[in-house]
Amino acid sequence: MNARIPTIWTTGSTEAVKTGTWRASLAKHIKAPAPCHGACPVDGDIAEWIGLARSRDFHGAWQVLTRHNPFPSIAGRICHHPCETACNRGGYDQALSICKLERFVGDQALAQGWGFQAPAAAQPGHVAIVGGGPSGLSAAFQLRRMGFAVTLFEAQAQLGGLMRYGIPAYRLARDVLDGEIARIVALGVKVNCGCRIESAEDFTRLRQQHDALYLALGAARQKRLPMLDYSQPWVCDGARYLAAANSGQALALGRRLLVIGGGSAALDAARSARRLGHQVTLLALEQRAQMPAQAEEVEEALEEGITLLDGARLDAVSAAGTDGLTLACSKVLFVPGAERGQFTLSVIEGGGFSIAADAIVTSIGQDPDLALLGQGFAAAGGLLQTDAQLATSTAGIYAGGDLVSMARFVTEAIGMGQRAAQAIADALRWRGADQDTTAIATGDDQPLVPLAAISTFYHPKAQRAQTQLLDARERLASGVEVQLGLELEQALSESQRCFSCGTCIYCDNCVVYCPDMAVKRVDHGYTVLTDYCKGCGVCVKECPTGSMTMQEELR
Repeated sequence: MNARIPTIWTTGSTEAVKTGTWRASLAKHIKAPAPCHGACPVDGDIAEWIGLARSRDFHGAWQVLTRHNPFPSIAGRICHHPCETACNRGGYDQALSICKLERFVGDQALAQGWGFQAPAAAQPGHVAIVGGGPSGLSAAFQLRRMGFAVTLFEAQAQLGGLMRYGIPAYRLARDVLDGEIARIVALGVKVNCGCRIESAEDFTRLRQQHDALYLALGAARQKRLPMLDYSQPWVCDGARYLAAANSGQALALGRRLLVIGGGSAALDAARSARRLGHQVTLLALEQRAQMPAQAEEVEEALEEGITLLDGARLDAVSAAGTDGLTLACSKVLFVPGAERGQFTLSVIEGGGFSIAADAIVTSIGQDPDLALLGQGFAAAGGLLQTDAQLATSTAGIYAGGDLVSMARFVTEAIGMGQRAAQAIADALRWRGADQDTTAIATGDDQPLVPLAAISTFYHPKAQRAQTQLLDARERLASGVEVQLGLELEQALSESQRCFSCGTCIYCDNCVVYCPDMAVKRVDHGYTVLTDYCKGCGVCVKECPTGSMTMQEELR
């Protein structure tokens, strides 16, 4: 053949060959949400703050963390971590230990005394918040950062709500709780503790005196078993028992204690009772794998000597004179319903049994007390009804946390406080150009990054950081925190395991491997040169974070 030699061979440059005319799809550099972000109750930018921690910029990591959650040290201890269930790494070897990393960064902030920057400018508007638990404090934090005046009303003597009066110190050390609350108050939140707002007139007065009202009253009305007489000294509500145990005022209930329930609150009551010297049996309707409590809580309880009777219910109680109580029970099949709190039970034939106890503590859930609010508030299924912006049916009043949701987790309440604060700010017509400069585009217009988008070749398999625990005997004797935090090298090693899904790490793989030199690095990312990208997809295949994608072109 006598084909003509292309001119490119004589010029020494490939620029004349417009390979972009060959393609059907075009490569694009993107920022996309990771699955952990999609599952996070506070919409945390997880890949971003872990990337900063990986580079040892722990202060920067803390600043990113606290855009959405002012309690990283607390959340790192007690969050139910749905982010870890969603983590892409779980489909490769083991999910990233996101909670432990969050605790490490949060503890660094407390140790170093880092505080929040004061609001730059005051915004018109004064918001009252009723309830000083996780949701109310979260809303106060966000509103104060935006410059609004905030007054918080709390019925108890100290702030914290469930975090202080429901969660024991062996799970959440009080110096950690106090430290993270103090940072919020230091922003200029006016606090009124020991101030009980408990009538419709009180709420009406507050609404008239403020531009908006956020209700974060929690769910304090304990559910009760109909076969039990709660006036008896041997029957106690779980919340009452925990409040007494957490304040150092143990209740006299005898040696043998039966705790009924399968959630975290029931585990907390049972484990607190063990620390007070009780012999404890936990009775749960659910099978162990179905229990709402975190699996690690159940495992730790068993290590501490608690007896678990799962898939069982209490049928009747009879007094046995000086020998205490005889409890008739039966084995049951628990089938969860479509929504949290819904289930069906069937008794297993021949599964009856009895146990002996001196007292019973029931921890089977709580409901909000809507009667306090009076008329004018729409309810839904025993909860206060709100719209997508967490606004109630009464103008200017918003609500969140356990008052409006069955998602009974601290971080869910924190997330609702954050969303309500933004809705309140919007309603108060705050639209200044100087709004929070820490805000960042999350790329939520993109779908969640799947594992298939990650080039795992660049991520060697590595074992997940293991939770370090105190010995069970030492736990029971000392009452200090059971779970230990990560050391520096452990935290750095774990941060290296993060795929950084959808968040570019600027490794230049897309530039290096492109056969047409069609990818160019620019400020804050990469651009694809349309004259030369022929849509081969090599850049996508070689991306370790899923930050390159192919988009079909229709011409």
